Amino acid sequence: MSKASIRDLDLAGKRVLLRLDLNAPLDGGRVLDDTRVRAAAPTVKFALERGASVIVCSHLGRPKGERVPAFDLTPVAVRLARALRMNVSMAPDCIGDVTTQMARDMQPGQVMVLQNLRFHEEEEENDDDFASQLADLADVYVNDAFGAAHRAHASTHAIARMLPSASGLLIDREIAALEPIRNGEAGKLAFISGGAKVSDKLGLLERLAEIAEVIAIGGAMANTFLLARGMPTGDSLLEQDMVEAANEISAIAESERCNLLIPSDCVIAHGADEPPRAKPLVFGEEDMPDDWQILDVGPATVELFSEAVKECDTVVWNGPLGLFEREAFSGGTRAMAEALAKLEDTNTVICGGETAAAVAQFRLTSKMSHVSTGGGAALEYLQGLDLPGIAVLPDADSQESRHDEEDD
Repeated sequence: MSKASIRDLDLAGKRVLLRLDLNAPLDGGRVLDDTRVRAAAPTVKFALERGASVIVCSHLGRPKGERVPAFDLTPVAVRLARALRMNVSMAPDCIGDVTTQMARDMQPGQVMVLQNLRFHEEEEENDDDFASQLADLADVYVNDAFGAAHRAHASTHAIARMLPSASGLLIDREIAALEPIRNGEAGKLAFISGGAKVSDKLGLLERLAEIAEVIAIGGAMANTFLLARGMPTGDSLLEQDMVEAANEISAIAESERCNLLIPSDCVIAHGADEPPRAKPLVFGEEDMPDDWQILDVGPATVELFSEAVKECDTVVWNGPLGLFEREAFSGGTRAMAEALAKLEDTNTVICGGETAAAVAQFRLTSKMSHVSTGGGAALEYLQGLDLPGIAVLPDADSQESRHDEEDD
């Protein structure tokens, strides 16, 4: 059942507490990537256009309940102001008398950003008292932090029971893109899985092996599958304790007639800081040197993956196929992104921060059908799990999302 949306709320004259995911990478107080900030802007504008004042709250990094200057949200607030093309005020904290008074003094059309929620340990504890103090700031609560929706925290879960609540435009868009895939209604499905660990995606791989036409595995996690099939992996990063799980996933895929692909060739080097061997190693044709590492998929693998997925209606990609941050080992990820960008009649969905960053680095974001702002949240949702931050919101036909004026 669909959830109540910000579109369902009467926002005129209301103070809206808007939970966003502004967890942007910083370097010395400089925002390195404002993708999440720009993705959040439309919901802020929507609320302002409907006569609301907007109180933005978010986490940043992992300060573990301490006030850590490196995780101050002020630089992100400045970037949000730029995205909105308007002045944005910054509260000294996310709760407390000063912040509460600032919220009460707000006028329609104004935006205020609260300080980092995780400066208070109660946030991650889903503490009711902390959530109540946040709720005191506003008349309405809107959750648009899809990237944090898989966490039951005070600002994503407890608070939703304390105010008229709804999802934001970004969450609405994410659900619209992912729901058909989750429900097996996206036509022939291919899943490209990269990144480091099989253990991080075990449940998802088991689920997709039952419904996907193709699963193509690259990145360091492919090394575990290679080892499971008796291939040499040298000194490569892998999970020895996941070999049995890799075999089980392969068995599920075979029984469900899912084509599970692993690399046929790879780019190897003595280490990430060393130059790659000029010629890719082809599995089955030569042995892998014991002291070398697999750091990218080779061109034959990209061709194998590309040919397999182009017959599908929907392609979901999560996790780079190699150490794309290093130019020498970015070829596989770049070639895969370029192959997906050329698919004209295919629904291409990018999940995960690293994959989205890679696609952006290659300037191909606009060529993809949907680039999700959620990593773990998107994967858990596709696996069929409930996301606490969304599950707690009232259903679209529920009166909990709407309170008459006399209830305010």
